[in-house]
Amino acid sequence: MNDNKQVWHEVLESVRVSVSPAIFTTWFSQTHLVQIDKTDQRDTVQIGCNSAFVKTTIETRYFGLVQDALAKSLGKPCDLLFTVKDNPDKAVGSNSSGSVAPLFEQTQENDDQLKVAFKNTRIKPFFTFANFAVSSSNQMAWAAAEAVAKNPGVTYNPLFIWGGVGVGKTHLMNAVGCQILEQKPDAKIYFCTGEDFTNDIVEGIMNKTTQAFRNKYRKLDALFIDDIQFIAGKDAVQEEFFHTFNTMTGANGQIIMTSDRPPPEISKLELRLRSRFEAGLIVDIAPPDFELRCAILQIKAKQRGVEIPMDLVQLVAGNIEAPRQLEGFLIKLITKMRLGGESINEGLIKSLLGKGEVETTNIKSNPQEIINAISKHFSLGKRSLLGDSRARPVARPRQILMYFLRTQIGLPLDEVGRIVGRDHTTVMHAVDKITQMASTDVQIREDLLGIKNLL
Repeated sequence: MNDNKQVWHEVLESVRVSVSPAIFTTWFSQTHLVQIDKTDQRDTVQIGCNSAFVKTTIETRYFGLVQDALAKSLGKPCDLLFTVKDNPDKAVGSNSSGSVAPLFEQTQENDDQLKVAFKNTRIKPFFTFANFAVSSSNQMAWAAAEAVAKNPGVTYNPLFIWGGVGVGKTHLMNAVGCQILEQKPDAKIYFCTGEDFTNDIVEGIMNKTTQAFRNKYRKLDALFIDDIQFIAGKDAVQEEFFHTFNTMTGANGQIIMTSDRPPPEISKLELRLRSRFEAGLIVDIAPPDFELRCAILQIKAKQRGVEIPMDLVQLVAGNIEAPRQLEGFLIKLITKMRLGGESINEGLIKSLLGKGEVETTNIKSNPQEIINAISKHFSLGKRSLLGDSRARPVARPRQILMYFLRTQIGLPLDEVGRIVGRDHTTVMHAVDKITQMASTDVQIREDLLGIKNLL
């Protein structure tokens, strides 16, 4: 085989051990290497896909995997360019010369089937287990979702995932749907929000098509409902969901729900629904810690073909707490690079982070509560915190105390000085110091976040 075919053969063999047989058969067998533009520093590799759907899926879900495999095979870094292009050798079979044999039969038929399945079920194909970053804050939810995907309707039914905004609840629920569809494209599953479910019921009542609504939902193999708390307080909706829930679980249909709070805290949720939710598995996803934010940023960057050095990844993750804000920052960074022709460097990152200015969120607390929280966070006595010691283990928490009193509850400099026993110039120095360190020092950022959580 020629050099290009040999390279792509090695890449496919490398990819094969990293993904499931179903994923490999469905997506990677429909690709081929078109050409390699070689330079001294980096090669540009053009990869052909037999449909736009395959191109989009591999670009969004497996870009980094393919790039790493190609770099290993070529022995140097490379850039990828995906195009929709038929494989001229698609009819070639296995032979003695070692040519790559067809890896997937009836590719177009399966491609069309999966495309229709994702569209009809409303499952998003780019939310998978492969690109879900796992740490201690979400490990239990991830393990539960994977168990459900392997044995839907039996393991953890229903599965109830709750947590704050942007922590990955919807991603995990979609990942279960993706895995089910990849194994069985004709599975009857459906993804909707609590609002969608409510609107369907209202429409059914108005148009006298309630039976059609019931046929739509009650005969599913799996139902995924995002923001289930939306149905609380709506009697007719809860009544219909109660019967849908009983019908589906009675037929071993899988139900997964997400919410911003656990069932006991959803006000106006009927007791009979609450008891059924609690009969399954309830797991929460905590806000991502520093390590998880680093992993999320790296995954998102790889999906977009951008490589960010680890020290800069840590700088961004230390300054941005919400996963969706991380993605927004990455989009802003890539746009700046493309429009301005700049490379990724510390100066660019800092300028986009606001020239060293730390994002603040005002909290509703009084000075005594802040003193208590900082004392607890640093395991430091109040007498030491407000005392005269200049030792670093005491001086830094004291500076953070002045920072919180000044920036979070807006006390005048003189008032902060009176509480801490310092003059206003010392307070100004402390606030400036912590503001600057919060943009560059990961540990300070984690300390500020921990104290905010206590408050």
